[in-house]
Amino acid sequence: MAMAMTMREYLRSQDIDYEEIKHPREVTANRIAELTHIAGNHLAKAVLLNGESGYRVAVLPSTCEADLDRLSSMLHERIGLASEDEVKRSFDDCDPGALTPLGQAYGLQVFVDDELRNQPDIYFEAGDHETLVHMSGREFNRLMSGVEHGHFSRHL
Repeated sequence: MAMAMTMREYLRSQDIDYEEIKHPREVTANRIAELTHIAGNHLAKAVLLNGESGYRVAVLPSTCEADLDRLSSMLHERIGLASEDEVKRSFDDCDPGALTPLGQAYGLQVFVDDELRNQPDIYFEAGDHETLVHMSGREFNRLMSGVEHGHFSRHL
């Protein structure tokens, strides 16, 4: 599989300059960073959150985990992680588990951790387990300019 079509169309519609980088099949963000020699704080991972108001996507560095208590406080409601089935339904053109930070392309509200906002380069999964999207930090910030941000991650 290659980049999910929803992602490709969204990036094109936003006029974002990016490149695709192939890598050996791997499912964990830490292992992908290791295989591709990318600093973990430059590799963005996404988690699907489930709350009273529906699903949302939290985007954070691969070296971190989402602080659900902090996110619950930010969103003023109890937040939990969505199930694998909920992820599959929400990102139906992505491989299972290859969740993309581009939740807005799927009609979902997105929150970006502040630690990603000042990186010179950002990488993230392209909707499969064999391709990364790479763009400058400037392009990533432009892509995420309309989404909420805050500090909601903690280092593993």
